[in-house]
Amino acid sequence: MAALAERTAYSYREDPAVPAFDDSGQIAVMDGDCALCSWGARTIAKLDKAGTFRLCPAQSKTGDALVRHYGLDPVDPETWLFIEDGQAWSGMEAIIRIGERLGSAARLASLLRVLPRGLREWIYRRIAHNRYRFGKSDMCATPDDKLRRRLMT
Repeated sequence: MAALAERTAYSYREDPAVPAFDDSGQIAVMDGDCALCSWGARTIAKLDKAGTFRLCPAQSKTGDALVRHYGLDPVDPETWLFIEDGQAWSGMEAIIRIGERLGSAARLASLLRVLPRGLREWIYRRIAHNRYRFGKSDMCATPDDKLRRRLMT
């Protein structure tokens, strides 16, 4: 999916269902029970040298409210949300943009843009619907310090 254009920048600030939170940096909302997503969260925490990324499990109060605000379902395996400067992206586009912001080896995610958008999203959906084959892991259960500082609830 491209930018979730049906919403204006920072529209969640006006939504009474979304709790107030610090949105001064980038925010990645993902499945907090998925081992693959937990690995993604730890990778973001490790590669984000500037410390600007915040990580939010979709199962948290804030994560649930944000994904619902953008018309996504917090229990849908395809729900990955990236918010930057009040704009939101989901799916493979969210992952590509996160990689671009992180730099270093994560920038390789931008190579996926050579694929047609439909194919990129099909690949994303296939991985998302099979994500528990990689195992389950509670992102918040035993986070390391780098991850703990970035977690939103």
